[in-house]
Amino acid sequence: MSAAIFFHPEAYTTSGPKLMGRNAAGESFLRGFLEHATFGEEDPIVVQLLQHSHAVDFEALAQKHGRSNQIHSVTTHNFQDLAKASTVYYPGPNLSEHAYKRRLLGDEKWSLCGITHTTSSAKAMDAIAEIITAPVQTWDALICTSTAVKSNVEVILQAQADELQSRLGATRLVLPKLPIIPLGIHTDDFEFTNQHREISRDELGVDNNTLVVLYTGRLSFHAKANPFAMYTALESAAKKTEKTLVLVECGWHSNDYIKEAFNEGAREFAPSIRVINLDGRVERNRKISWSGSDIFCSLSDNIQETFGIVPIEAMAAGMPVVVSDWDGYKDSVRDGVDGFRIPTLAPGPGLGGDLAFRHALEIDSYDLYCGHSSSLVAVDLDALTKAFVTLVNSPELRRTMGESGKRRAREYYDWETIIKTYESLWGELAELRKGSQSKDTVNKPPKPQKWPARLDPTTSFSNYPTRQLGLETKFCRTETDITKAIARYKKISKLKMFSYASLVFLSDQELNIVLSSASSEPKFASELISSISAKRKPYVLRSLAFLTKIGLLRSA
Repeated sequence: MSAAIFFHPEAYTTSGPKLMGRNAAGESFLRGFLEHATFGEEDPIVVQLLQHSHAVDFEALAQKHGRSNQIHSVTTHNFQDLAKASTVYYPGPNLSEHAYKRRLLGDEKWSLCGITHTTSSAKAMDAIAEIITAPVQTWDALICTSTAVKSNVEVILQAQADELQSRLGATRLVLPKLPIIPLGIHTDDFEFTNQHREISRDELGVDNNTLVVLYTGRLSFHAKANPFAMYTALESAAKKTEKTLVLVECGWHSNDYIKEAFNEGAREFAPSIRVINLDGRVERNRKISWSGSDIFCSLSDNIQETFGIVPIEAMAAGMPVVVSDWDGYKDSVRDGVDGFRIPTLAPGPGLGGDLAFRHALEIDSYDLYCGHSSSLVAVDLDALTKAFVTLVNSPELRRTMGESGKRRAREYYDWETIIKTYESLWGELAELRKGSQSKDTVNKPPKPQKWPARLDPTTSFSNYPTRQLGLETKFCRTETDITKAIARYKKISKLKMFSYASLVFLSDQELNIVLSSASSEPKFASELISSISAKRKPYVLRSLAFLTKIGLLRSA
């Protein structure tokens, strides 16, 4: 059973000046829907539009992907025609407004189905929190693209429910379904021959004795993935293996400052690694990257990430992948089978309230909010280096992992499979709409949050990291000479990729206390901060993650 599509061209295209994840996901979904949805030749495709001119855009896309079906356009003037569709699909989480509009005709007229992209922005958090008070029904759904993001959505909904129970005594809540359905890809797009590989490597200027590591996606140290760990581990791997490694960064920088931050970081932490920069907004560059590379790497450390499609694209291209154990990567990449998931460490719940409040009060921009949060996420540098060394030294392992990932991408993540899952969900919603009754979902005494839609990120995204930093987390100092360690800290903190994150920096006194308390033998975090003032203890505790991120501490 297929759905009507809410269509605005901007949500389904990558042709704009910025290649955002939601645009790429929308474009890919719509292509998958048009190619694989189960419409009969005589069935119209129902499209909800904000303006009539968009019908021309949709019709062109439908024809491009082989659909000759009649397009039935719905605007405000014939809004009631949405009842002809069993479900209406929206390319975002904002179900509230659409639920109120539906109520004008009747809650039971059709089902609503939205999807999560980022859940850390103010708009996204507001949209999720508003589901509680909007006339959203049990026959509606908000698709969560990963296990991690479903956990985050549930935390926001629970916080809003607690607020309502505390203030109003509300105990009867009606919630939509929260199915986990991943994003999809068109696996045929990633089928490359040996000839493709030869041509691409010639374009890159690398020979057969050179191993190419690929990162693709938006190049942002504060909103996607800080490159420090990747640069540092690649440099170490090159020295340990004595192999020539090249890094391809196929993406785009939002501005010159970010571009220079990446260049500066590469010069500082990966001086022996040749870095090739390609504009990832150009399709030809993306194909060169996919077909000419040997290993894929994506070390997401950011709360605005929810799924992460690029490792699956790399798997479809037959590459082993090295990813952080974070967000949707936990679901998509099987550690030791398709590649390696590198452990991550982040502060436990309750240690980021100031970050949330500064964002809520607009003291910090969304970029700074994401940047400060990501600065507290550490990727295990030793495990990362070991993963690179293992793959560099073993062509056979690269081959077997690549083949395994390729099979997994085709079996589980091709749009042909994903669209069938969507249609199964839409059919289930239709059955619920026919006879299901809303049920209470919250019955326990609440603990109200100060602002349900602006939660402490360490609470809201607590399911993201492999481990949570707490008082009983053990750390070792990596540098025997404290003076050298302090000098390294000051040098790194002044780099563009970190200098923005001043909220997580330690004072000279605090840094000296922590490093002096640490040793080569594991010690509890509580021991490292025992001499810190009570007021500053929580902030210094969380900053142990930053010290780990930059390699001054190692979590045991």
